Amino acid sequence: MSGYEGFARYYDDLTANVDYARIADAVESAAVRYRGKKGILLDLACGTGSLSRQLARRGFDVIGTDCSEQMLNAALNQKTADCPDIQYLCQDMRQLDMFGTIDVTVCVLDSLNHLDSIDDIQKVFERVSLFAEPDGLFIFDVNTLHKHRDILADNAFIFELDGLYCGWQNEYDKTDSSVMIFLDFFEGSGEKYTRYSESFREIYIPQQAVLAAAEKCSFKLIGCFGGYSFEPLDENSERAVYIMQKI
Repeated sequence: MSGYEGFARYYDDLTANVDYARIADAVESAAVRYRGKKGILLDLACGTGSLSRQLARRGFDVIGTDCSEQMLNAALNQKTADCPDIQYLCQDMRQLDMFGTIDVTVCVLDSLNHLDSIDDIQKVFERVSLFAEPDGLFIFDVNTLHKHRDILADNAFIFELDGLYCGWQNEYDKTDSSVMIFLDFFEGSGEKYTRYSESFREIYIPQQAVLAAAEKCSFKLIGCFGGYSFEPLDENSERAVYIMQKI
């Protein structure tokens, strides 16, 4: 896994189109429906804390973890007066270590795809299960094969924002359906700019691997959807959203 040292500087700008409110609404709905309460929520790979803040405003007691100190520093710098206190911890999700049990764990925006292998998925499930309350929820998403093969693929994308230019290039590996992502950031204006580069790999996680990891760790599948509006998962879905419950 990358530390995302440079990426943290531009993460919020590049994800400005993400509807964090919709994701938070979905998490809240699932917590109330399947748990009857909100309680303590763990936001795995919380990044700059955009979802953590949304969930805290909805009444969850939020803990955010991320392996990148730079991401967490950005999250701390964005604390606002109208947002309840959020505890941020620098932890690798494969080595998760909580002080107590958790009611709801979330891991969104294909963060699990950034792990190194399918074996790592198992490690994450084991740690989440260890700290999950009985009937606790694990809500997460992963990229679909369609997204890796047809959307990311070997494509290149350009993002031009105020004072920032980003070149995004992908390399798709047909042998395991993983995608290597290369990012070049150019920050500045006029003839002067500063260049930063970042690269990371996103693995493909087939559904059978998800279900196998869940079964070994006493999670049952409640539902699998094509997005956070709980639409059906189909061949055009870019993310598979899972809701699991601890048995």
